[in-house]
Amino acid sequence: MNAVARNITRSILMAVGYTGIAVAQAPAPAPAASTASSVGLFVYAGKGQDMAQQSKDETECYGWSKSQSGIDPAAPAPAPAPAATAEAKKKHGGERIKGAARGAAAGAVIGEVANDDSGEGAAVGAAAGVVAGGRQARKNRHEQEEKAAETTQANADASKTAQQQQLDTFKRGMGACLEGRGYTVK
Repeated sequence: MNAVARNITRSILMAVGYTGIAVAQAPAPAPAASTASSVGLFVYAGKGQDMAQQSKDETECYGWSKSQSGIDPAAPAPAPAPAATAEAKKKHGGERIKGAARGAAAGAVIGEVANDDSGEGAAVGAAAGVVAGGRQARKNRHEQEEKAAETTQANADASKTAQQQQLDTFKRGMGACLEGRGYTVK
């Protein structure tokens, strides 16, 4: 052993021995989650089955419930469908043009009656109509956004409810299988 290695070894021993620094031991690993507990089931071995047998039974019953129900809790849930906002945007639009046309028509009539100048009345009416049409466009867009948000939330709620129902169905199947093998399941 060379001098550098001896000095390092001596320094380590002195630090541990003379200062009371203890080498920390890694904590014992937590027991692996059982197949049943991963889906929220509590299983008690009612007939004295050992851990290895219980693990084997849980794995087999998980597979059985998966095949019987067609549900795999470990599979990722499908993403909810997005709201159809593109179609809604296509259905609306042109509020400013419509407002300008209505305003020009009304302005032409009023301008003709008021001062015999339908052209100036139409121009003023068209400008007012564009403003009114813009206000209507903003209102329509705001209503569409609110409706899309409500639809998205309703879809998410329905999807979550359906996923919970599927998980409950799976758990009933797995529980029935385990109970048939002598376990108490809650």
